[in-house]
Amino acid sequence: MTASSSLPKLPSAPAAAQPDIAALYLDHHGWLQGWLRRRIGDAHQAADLAQDTFVRLLTAAVGRGEATVAAQPATALREPRAYLATVAKHVLVNHLRRQSLEQAYLQALAVLPEPEALSPERQLMVLQALQEIDAMLDALPPKVRAVFILSQIDGLTYAEIAEALGVGLRSVKRYMAQAMAECILLAD
Repeated sequence: MTASSSLPKLPSAPAAAQPDIAALYLDHHGWLQGWLRRRIGDAHQAADLAQDTFVRLLTAAVGRGEATVAAQPATALREPRAYLATVAKHVLVNHLRRQSLEQAYLQALAVLPEPEALSPERQLMVLQALQEIDAMLDALPPKVRAVFILSQIDGLTYAEIAEALGVGLRSVKRYMAQAMAECILLAD
């Protein structure tokens, strides 16, 4: 989600978190936006990603029930810019991955014959489903993700997967069950 002119309503943060994050925002937002702009070359995207970075900090603090970023006042961070750059890198990577997924999907649509082309509404639904699957796969442990992709995308048998990954057949079955459980949760 990109933060542009209006941000979504967030749960109210503990009273002490707001001044610390606000101070971090006031002191370093301009720097962070410039840092992002130099990396992606687009001032508007950089502004959105800078906002997303601070939204992530705020929602993480609220989610943990902590009063401050990283369990310490923002003003007490030894290297606030390094901390912000690290969080912003994660936001940027997620943004680039979503953008890459969307581009690949649009390219695949472009080669479909006209009668098979999807309506714009259907395209949006498929794109959202792909982004949900990408997020689900990203949340899986690496071996579980590898087993799922080798099975469902590459079409390997469980025995072939076990050999390719150097794990037992029982582990492959357990990893696949874990991946399928995540898929079922996603479908709900």
